[in-house]
Amino acid sequence: MALDGALEPHVHDDQVTKPGETGRKLPDLARLEARLGHRFAERSLLETALTHMSADQRRLASYQRLEFLGDRVLGLSIADMLFTTFPQAEEGDMSRRLADLVRKETCAEVATTWELGPNLRLGEGEILAGARKNKAILADACEAVIGAVFIDGGYAAARKLVEAGFGQRLLKPATPLRDAKTALQEWAQGQGHPTPTYAELGRSGPDHAPVFRIVVRIGTLVEAEAEGRSKRLAEQAAAETLLRRQGLWNENAEGEHG
Repeated sequence: MALDGALEPHVHDDQVTKPGETGRKLPDLARLEARLGHRFAERSLLETALTHMSADQRRLASYQRLEFLGDRVLGLSIADMLFTTFPQAEEGDMSRRLADLVRKETCAEVATTWELGPNLRLGEGEILAGARKNKAILADACEAVIGAVFIDGGYAAARKLVEAGFGQRLLKPATPLRDAKTALQEWAQGQGHPTPTYAELGRSGPDHAPVFRIVVRIGTLVEAEAEGRSKRLAEQAAAETLLRRQGLWNENAEGEHG
């Protein structure tokens, strides 16, 4: 369908809800393609990228697989853009910027600028619950659309889409780390990991000046240990140790250094 057909008054086939489908009809996708800057050779990819599981109980008919792919394509595209845009940046700085740009909140903002919400296919329950403005759903749809463009047009087309959606955000100053525990929690949330937990492993030294040993864990993924003159300082030190291991902390980071 040609993009200039987006203003035609008649009803297009993709505006009609098909038999057995739930949720509201899809708007004219040519307008969405114009906003994305990509006209699909295989329109069904875009339709799948906009289909929440509540609208089609067949898991493979929803955007979940495309979201999985799009998440990886987004990460690669952003890393590629950071590497090119900041030739003097250290790994830690690029890692911090990457974490900010691929987090769910940022993806949801981009999805809103693309106006994905009104184009989503949702079950009636999700519609009534206001899912068209749900940040988690919008973020998933954003990644799914990126995955769909990647399949339809290759990496160059997907990177062009990511650059258009995320480029201005990439040029903003990196968000300063306030303290290691906060930074670690934000990183974990942005990557979809569980909230970090802290546990005391033991203490040493005299009663009037104990040294605490703390371990921080993120689910079953990673953990790090550190010591401090108080539990608070030991927790900060453990969080910093884990952040350093992930390349997300350096001497210029703000906050406490336990």
